[in-house]
Amino acid sequence: MTSAPDDDTPSSLAEKVADLAASSGRQVATAESLTGGRISCLLGAAPNSSAWFRGSIVAYSREVKHQLLQVPPGPVVSADSAATMAASTARLLGADTVIAVTGAAGPGAHDGQDPGTVWFGLYDRGTVTTQMKTFAGHPDDVVETTAGHALDMLAHCIADE
Repeated sequence: MTSAPDDDTPSSLAEKVADLAASSGRQVATAESLTGGRISCLLGAAPNSSAWFRGSIVAYSREVKHQLLQVPPGPVVSADSAATMAASTARLLGADTVIAVTGAAGPGAHDGQDPGTVWFGLYDRGTVTTQMKTFAGHPDDVVETTAGHALDMLAHCIADE
């Protein structure tokens, strides 16, 4: 790993994902909504990303989630949406491991969810799990915290193989 073990900035977490993905041969991708490509930007800038990073689908609009990623009708800030985003992206991009994020960064509510509510979908070789977190702060802070948490989830998933 190129970073200090206790360094948990989004950039250092992306480097950790890079090290783990490269050593395991895992192909990684993202599906993003509220983060608007922030996670993929961090992964794309990480070492040797062309060897392990398949790409990202930024599905910011509801229509893109429904039409491209086949998220079922209904709220898009949900566990079902995050899980479907992750699985669809794995299929479309040919990835082994995908992190998907959807949520309400704020300042107002979205789909009846309070600002700071974020759903994560983690696809790993055929299995999808979801997790909900609530982050406080300005929308920019929510986006950055979401990106960091998503990268941490990816790192743990790959490391736990």
